[in-house]
Amino acid sequence: MAEQSSESVDKAVDTTVSVSRVVSHPIDSVWNVLMKPHGAEALLGEGGELGSKGEPWRAKDGSHGVARSFHPLEQIRFSWHPDDSADSPASVVELDLAKDGESTTRLDVTHSNLHPGADRDALKARWETALERIDQDAL
Repeated sequence: MAEQSSESVDKAVDTTVSVSRVVSHPIDSVWNVLMKPHGAEALLGEGGELGSKGEPWRAKDGSHGVARSFHPLEQIRFSWHPDDSADSPASVVELDLAKDGESTTRLDVTHSNLHPGADRDALKARWETALERIDQDAL
C-alpha cells in the first residue's frame, strides 16, 4: 500500500468547504422555501433561481452556474463560478437535506473542487449565512 504524503492530504482537504445546520422546521417546509424565489436567493444570491437539472442560474453578484442534480426533499447540486473572469474555474456546491426528527431538518452544504486560491473563510461564511437565511425564511 502506497503512503500518502501529508502535502497531498492537506491539498485534498483544502479543496472543500462544508457547513451544516439543524433547523427547527420539517423537511417539506424547508424544501418549499427553497423552491420560492427568496429561498433560492438565500442559497444562490440575489437574483439566483433554482431550476431543473441542466438549467443555468445567475445571481446579481456575478456568481453563476448550472443545476447538476435536483432531487426533491433530498438534494440540490450545482456548479458555481464566483464571477465571469477566465481564471474563475467551476466548483461544485451540494445542499443535502435530511430529516433529523419529527419537525427538524439537517442541512449540509459541501462546496468542493475549489481552486487553490479560493478564499475558504469567505465561502464558509457565505454558506453559513445561506443556511441561516433558509432557516429564517422557513418560519
